[in-house]
Amino acid sequence: MEPLIGLIRAMRPRQWPKNVIVYAGIVFDGQLFVLDSFVRVTVAFILLCLISSAIYIINDLVDIESDRQHPKKRFRAIPSGQLPIPMARIAAVVFVAISLGASALFSPGLSVILLAYLILHLLYSWKLKHIVILDLLSVAAGFVLRVGAGVVVVHVQAFSPWLYACTGLLALFLIIGKRRQELLELGDGAGSIRSTLASYNLPMLDDMLRMVMTSTLIAYLLYTIEEPSKLLAGTKLALLTVPFVLYALWRYLYLIHVEGEGSAPEEVLLRDRPLQISILLWGLTFVVILYFPHLLNL
Repeated sequence: MEPLIGLIRAMRPRQWPKNVIVYAGIVFDGQLFVLDSFVRVTVAFILLCLISSAIYIINDLVDIESDRQHPKKRFRAIPSGQLPIPMARIAAVVFVAISLGASALFSPGLSVILLAYLILHLLYSWKLKHIVILDLLSVAAGFVLRVGAGVVVVHVQAFSPWLYACTGLLALFLIIGKRRQELLELGDGAGSIRSTLASYNLPMLDDMLRMVMTSTLIAYLLYTIEEPSKLLAGTKLALLTVPFVLYALWRYLYLIHVEGEGSAPEEVLLRDRPLQISILLWGLTFVVILYFPHLLNL
């Protein structure tokens, strides 16, 4: 029973909400309430979660020694010994085989995306995570691939490429914030636990945060103004969602700069109520604009 609990922990189900972004394609293409499209994207979501879990296990196997020195990561299932290494290796192989095999039968395009996602994260685990700047860009690329996984399984007509830019930039913003907090939390020993942290310093990360936050806001503004979607054509109502995006970005900066919040972004989201409310209001406002414009007397 203990190894099984360890396997579930190693799969990191708390990280699966990151994969919800796979639904972006049908949401912004006006297909959220189309049953066939929703089911197909849900299948993509499940397969993405499965291959993500395999990658988390592989990453923990690669980093087992450094994780044992980390104040928090040493309690993970594999570094702590709760999940035996042989069992972890078998689970990773099985998860990869199931996700790639099922996706090939379900959607060839999805299998290509998942294979690219796997290769990217394997390269990240063994090489890219040790190369300054590329470590950040490769993680952000994973989020862009998540969006692509939801787009290839349905026929989208009005999904804007600007949303790929927004996704990548927002991911960079959160990743840089996480690296900044790791650097503060780990102090002088940061480089021994995550090698690239020895190449960063707070002024550099703060400059990167400001630049990426500004770029994220500009990309989102351009999406709301220039989006060619038939759903938004002739209106600028999407601009109503900009204040929520701006508040969420500033709220996250407030949490890491003023409150000293050092957790991973997903953990911050699970705890901070104002951030949750701003994201909820953003989502509800956009759904009303896309699907229920009559509520706004249009």
